Amino acid sequence: MTAVLDALQLAFVQRALLAGLMVGLLASYYGVFVVQRGLSFLGSGLAHSAFGGVALGILLGIQPLAVAVPFTIIVAMGIVWLQQRTRLGADTSVGIFFSVSMALGVIFLTMTPRYTTDAFTYLFGSILYVTWGDIAIMGFVMLMSIFTWKAWGRWAYATFDRELALSDTVACRRDDYLLSFALAASTVISIKVVGIALIAAFLVIPPATARLLTRTFSAMTILSMVFGVFSVLVGMVVSLQADIPTGPAIILTQAVIFFVIALARRGG
Repeated sequence: MTAVLDALQLAFVQRALLAGLMVGLLASYYGVFVVQRGLSFLGSGLAHSAFGGVALGILLGIQPLAVAVPFTIIVAMGIVWLQQRTRLGADTSVGIFFSVSMALGVIFLTMTPRYTTDAFTYLFGSILYVTWGDIAIMGFVMLMSIFTWKAWGRWAYATFDRELALSDTVACRRDDYLLSFALAASTVISIKVVGIALIAAFLVIPPATARLLTRTFSAMTILSMVFGVFSVLVGMVVSLQADIPTGPAIILTQAVIFFVIALARRGG
């Protein structure tokens, strides 16, 4: 534990902790809608779509997250538009944009004149290499999420009974765009912490754990955020103590918490 306390004195570890806590809050907050609406594939699809934006940023020599955020938001808007204007299901719409974005990402990387490891950093996560620029973008997205708090009630209403919400003049179609916009932005900033390959777990496991313990949506949201933050703190300690990658350590911490609670609830 002394080694962990010594590590926390280092600037890059402090940046990593701050970034992890912000991502823990955001991913767990929006994750409750992902879980309750059965949109787990959307979270994974948006994360993989972000690869195209990351690769474009690398090609242009621009901060990858600064390009990936608007790129993925455009993809999210396209998914919602295609779902609302056609008879295609959500999974099909996600699959189309997922594939196109990944293909563009590969092309952008092959066009990059110099070898770079940045793409692999975003694929598998590298929280200890988070910069103040990354944190600034995360802070902007978090601020944006605070301003969407008023929409939480409408989102929750439509999540549990969309038809009733529509009949009650709730603008569900408009809110679908707003929620997808916020989810896309939050997903993109999370990939620097846990990576494209693991972000879907970050969006699903804390909300799923919270769902085991409560029946109300508000309590589920709060508990999900608590589990998200707690798993980041424990995962980082385990990572520093055992010298293992931080992103996977956080995800495995979330999984352990989930299975412990699932087994305890079943036993009870």
